[in-house]
Amino acid sequence: MREFKIPLPIARVLLDPVFRVTLNTRLPVAVQRALLDAVSLIQLVPDGSVVQHLQLGGRPAERVIAETAIPGSRTGAVPPERAAGAILYLHGGGYVVGSLTTHRSLVAHLAQETSCAVYALDYRLAPEHPLPAGLDDAEAAFLDLVHNVGYRPDQICLAGDSAGGGLALALAQRLIERHEMTPAALGLIAPWVDPTQVPAKARDLVINRAWSQACAAHYLGDGAATDAGYAPLTGNLLGLPPTYVQADVSELLHDQCCQLVSALRGAGVHVRFTETRGLWHVAQLQAALVTEAALALSELAEFLREAIQPVSIDDLR
Repeated sequence: MREFKIPLPIARVLLDPVFRVTLNTRLPVAVQRALLDAVSLIQLVPDGSVVQHLQLGGRPAERVIAETAIPGSRTGAVPPERAAGAILYLHGGGYVVGSLTTHRSLVAHLAQETSCAVYALDYRLAPEHPLPAGLDDAEAAFLDLVHNVGYRPDQICLAGDSAGGGLALALAQRLIERHEMTPAALGLIAPWVDPTQVPAKARDLVINRAWSQACAAHYLGDGAATDAGYAPLTGNLLGLPPTYVQADVSELLHDQCCQLVSALRGAGVHVRFTETRGLWHVAQLQAALVTEAALALSELAEFLREAIQPVSIDDLR
């Protein structure tokens, strides 16, 4: 891939009409999904990315690994079944849109910079499959990585953006409560952790209040808004692994991210919080196009890599 970078102000101008059109409640969900898949094709995958299609927990998934992380690799080489560490990535999209296609570039960049296998899950979406379908799929995928692929829970990081970030947090809570399993770390990009909250602003560059509220209703279905699986911010935060939260100060979910960070710290969880200025909601998706977005994603990758493969005293000698 020959990378080209777009200056930040120009990127903002170009993306604004894209999201105004695609994330629009007047469009059928199927049309929103198709448009986002088509637009995402400009988000290129780094050279040397090996993408393997598979099933994880009974759902379609992709395993992405950087060719440089494969011992004795050559172009087109099939990666070993189990790398040293893994990241289970849950894509965003309000639990309604988003796919393996929309997030392949971001996932591949994470794989390249962590040297870990990154598993992206095609979990079921609302409104066809409301709560708890997506959470059930994520749980099954994690257990598959443990019981069938052979990772220990502390060799797997959970990561996700927006709704996928909320899903990652809810999954960590469920794994601890039901299975006594604690992942290595959580990497959350502007996580949507309480869909019951109505954003104060009408929109940011990417999402708007009407669309997010429609997504929240689709995802809840006939469920209870008090369910921690729906709003993990209200759930038990004790015992969660080290967590990194990223958000831009301009986005609708910034206040919610601040609430999450405060609550995690109050629960004794080790938290790192980065607030960018001038980016937008999940700008990390455009890491192949925007230098500032790539830098933010690199910081997340470093955090996850160190959680899976911590530096030992011997390494520092």
